[in-house]
Amino acid sequence: MKILRTRTLIVAIGLLTLSMQACKTKKIVAKPTPPVEKPAPAPVEKPAPAPVEEKEAAAPEEKASFSFSNVQFEFNSDVLKTASFEILDQVVSQMKKSPDVVLTIHGNSSTEGSAAHNMSLSVDRANAVKSYLVNAGISGSKLKIKGHGATNPVTTNATEEGRALNRRVEFKTK
Repeated sequence: MKILRTRTLIVAIGLLTLSMQACKTKKIVAKPTPPVEKPAPAPVEKPAPAPVEEKEAAAPEEKASFSFSNVQFEFNSDVLKTASFEILDQVVSQMKKSPDVVLTIHGNSSTEGSAAHNMSLSVDRANAVKSYLVNAGISGSKLKIKGHGATNPVTTNATEEGRALNRRVEFKTK
């Protein structure tokens, strides 16, 4: 009797496995559409190119600007506020325009907490921005970080609005 139960159990497990394989969703493969043949255009005679002067004035290149501000953080945290993502995306765009630029990321904090904690927090904030930029495709070798703690406030730390503005990151080029 035990042998019969064991064999029945093995058969049931085998059937269950097969039925589960049959129930999996199959991917639908789209058939490629055949390319549309376009009629060949009538041959057009091209005029001879005009002679180019040796000293042609080159179009002025747009120089990258790194005067971004308002990269803000949550209180006592290195977590970026979502409003900062747009600014950081602009930094990525400027860095891609100027691949030879080395950018220094300066982290800052408000005066709440000890000086050692604020210094550590400002370095963590600069690293959070660096991580965002590296994940967006910027080479980590082009990014340097520096923490200032609460030593470089942009406004007073007497009000909550002022402290919120002092929890920031700034960018400078070398």
